[in-house]
Amino acid sequence: MAEHSALFEGLRAYRLIAGMWVRSSMTYRTSFVVTAFGNLTMTGMDFVGILLMFSQVDSLGGWSLPEVAFLYGLSVTAFGIADLALGSMDVLGARMRDGSFDTLLVRPAPVLAQVGADRFALRRLGRITQGAVVLGWALVSVDVDWSVPKALLVPVMVGSGAAIFSAVFVAGAAFQIFAQDAAEVQNAFTYGGTTLLQYPPAVFGRDLVRGVTFVLPLAFVNWVPAAYVLGRPYPVGLPHWAAFASPLVAVVCVALAGLAWRTGLRSYRSTGS
Repeated sequence: MAEHSALFEGLRAYRLIAGMWVRSSMTYRTSFVVTAFGNLTMTGMDFVGILLMFSQVDSLGGWSLPEVAFLYGLSVTAFGIADLALGSMDVLGARMRDGSFDTLLVRPAPVLAQVGADRFALRRLGRITQGAVVLGWALVSVDVDWSVPKALLVPVMVGSGAAIFSAVFVAGAAFQIFAQDAAEVQNAFTYGGTTLLQYPPAVFGRDLVRGVTFVLPLAFVNWVPAAYVLGRPYPVGLPHWAAFASPLVAVVCVALAGLAWRTGLRSYRSTGS
């Protein structure tokens, strides 16, 4: 019961803080629209790069353009949701350096909710929109014999992928507490992770594919379930049922990230000033 109460308290605090930042951003609506459009354009350049590659080749690692677009849309949409919700976690190191993190610790609200909702930016909807557009095009263009399980797996991939990326954001923030910053290390696994997943696993070495399957299971965001949808061989010879394991992997990642976060908070020793 106490855990449920803490969860609801955290969600309420997150909603209130995020709402404050949304109202603030909407004060200057023209600026918000321009910034959101700029964000959409900048994130869209990644897919433009893929289109340029396919203007010179017919396939990438044996994958067609619609198939790569399917991977791209899943990765970017899932990451965009996590980035919208918890994208401010990477500034935790700066808060520790200037001492403002200590202020969050004495406020009557869960620290994770405060850090996650800090500077909540609706402009990040541009990334989600762009990813969803590419995913929608891929769904109607890819050569797939659609069935009910395959169709249902698409939204499951997006939701599970967002949860996995959210767990990486939280775990990265916990690492910053131990390392006293290291925001770029966190970004290597979050922003770097979504870039990695935009391309088929066939273009990467087997050791790297094993690492993002069994160590940091980003492969379950799209590589593994997408292999089932597209009729492709599973990365590193996983069993057939692994395509449906993304929700379970997401739950485990979230639980481990929560444990890392609580451990990090207990070890925090303030700035000393």
